[in-house]
Amino acid sequence: MSNANLTPRLTEPTPSDPVISARHLDFSFGEGDLEKQVLFDVSFEVGSGEIVLLTGPSGSGKTTLLTLIGALRKVTSGELFVLSRPLHHTSMADLVEVRKEIGFIFQQHNLLPFMTARQNVELMFQLQPDVSRNEAALLTEQLLTSVGLSHRLDYHPARLSGGQKQRVAVARALAANPRLILADEPTAALDSQSGRDVVTLLQELARNRGCPILMVTHDPRILDIADRIINMEDGRIHSFS
Repeated sequence: MSNANLTPRLTEPTPSDPVISARHLDFSFGEGDLEKQVLFDVSFEVGSGEIVLLTGPSGSGKTTLLTLIGALRKVTSGELFVLSRPLHHTSMADLVEVRKEIGFIFQQHNLLPFMTARQNVELMFQLQPDVSRNEAALLTEQLLTSVGLSHRLDYHPARLSGGQKQRVAVARALAANPRLILADEPTAALDSQSGRDVVTLLQELARNRGCPILMVTHDPRILDIADRIINMEDGRIHSFS
């Protein structure tokens, strides 16, 4: 993809380095009498180019774990390395820097409704001072074309189907030139074909660019794309497959 030539801000890990390494992670919400532990002794790794699915019932801690890996919450117990950086006992400034290297895709695509597909993706390039306005426009068009939306560049989200909105969300995530994709139920609101199209795009990303994907899902229709499946129950890793 044409935006691959954008210079990464962090040193690329070697193939032997895990992109994600969690060691004995615990996490709780609240304090004192209101404290509720939601993660218990979670340990696992994700390597370069892997697609790993987090499955399990609602309330099992999957999304909480994803937010810790995405540097959206601070680690309070255990160790967590993401993109060769420790996220435990680190500063908020360091968390922000790691976050810039991650592409996020959510069930609710979170597109800005008053912006077109093109504008929603171009917005990401405004966070990259090394990308000129002209280059951002070109890369945006190439990204949206690559996800099959060349005919919908100037459509607002209200005029896009659920699958098309999620494709815009994928293009927006790729605009960050990510070294890791985190996805939270990206196919839950999509029909079978749209969901398959979206995960196929993500699979191609992982294979072609070596960009690992960690995806929370309840969708049994997409389990076949995984290199590994991690099942969680009651805040613990219950099984690997």
